[in-house]
Amino acid sequence: MTQAPLSRGRSHFERIYASAEDPWNFRSSKYEREKYDATIAALPRPKFQAGLEVGCSIGELTRLLAERCESLLGVDTVAAPLKIAGARCAGLPHVRFAQMHVPATWPEGLFDLVVLSEVLYFLTPNDISALAARVNASLRNEAVVVLVNWLGRTDDPCSGDEAAERFIASLPKLRTGLQRRQSRYRIDVLIR
Repeated sequence: MTQAPLSRGRSHFERIYASAEDPWNFRSSKYEREKYDATIAALPRPKFQAGLEVGCSIGELTRLLAERCESLLGVDTVAAPLKIAGARCAGLPHVRFAQMHVPATWPEGLFDLVVLSEVLYFLTPNDISALAARVNASLRNEAVVVLVNWLGRTDDPCSGDEAAERFIASLPKLRTGLQRRQSRYRIDVLIR
């Protein structure tokens, strides 16, 4: 009998960041730059009061989101990239960072923007549903949730499509504002 996959734990990401400061080439990848630009372009409003970026890593997307948020919290499961993100955003007093492993831990407060960029497929379907419940409980009225998921093959617990569909199905009261599919990623914007 095959054992069901587990969500990727903190130690998985600690190993990845121990091998490289920017293991996914967030700073230099053309793919990442195009995806970040598409993510920002998908935002349905020019400004948000309180934003949350889950899986902020070294803060590349965080800097772009900071221009659109009065306050922004970036969270990641590993301390090393958070130090880099903090240094990159040092001149932005409205941006802060915290180490937490979602969905087991979750920040306090309400948000009108939640961004989950290339993090959902690291979770099992059950953890994706648990994360959706956490997100739902922390949304302000008219909040926006942005999902970005890589569509390539992976040995992670879910594919990008499976992860996005599970998350969306877990929040039936949110309406889909936009769904955009590129060859290597998809963006889904959900609105409360």
